[in-house]
Amino acid sequence: MKTITAFYLNGCPYCRNAKAALQELIQEEPAYSKVPVEWYEETEHPEAVKGHSYYYVPSLFIDDEKVYEAQPGQNYDTIKGYVKQALDKALQ
Repeated sequence: MKTITAFYLNGCPYCRNAKAALQELIQEEPAYSKVPVEWYEETEHPEAVKGHSYYYVPSLFIDDEKVYEAQPGQNYDTIKGYVKQALDKALQ
C-alpha cells in the first residue's frame, strides 16, 4: 500500500469536495480507510510542495506520480471519481 500526498488550499471549493469525497468513499468502502493520505496546505507547507509539479489544487500524488489534478469546473461526482481512482491505485 502506498501513501497519497495531497496538496490543497484553504477556501478552495474543489479541495473541500475532494476531502468530502474521501470521507464518503471511506464510508462506502472501509478498506479505503487504510490508505494513508497526507494533506498539505500548500502555502503553509511550501517545503512539501518542492519536487511536485502541478498548477491546480487539489492535486494528489503517489510517490512522484501525479494521479489527479483538479480542473476548473469539475463537479463533485467527477472529483469523487478521481479520488476513488487514486485510492484504488494506492491499494495496489
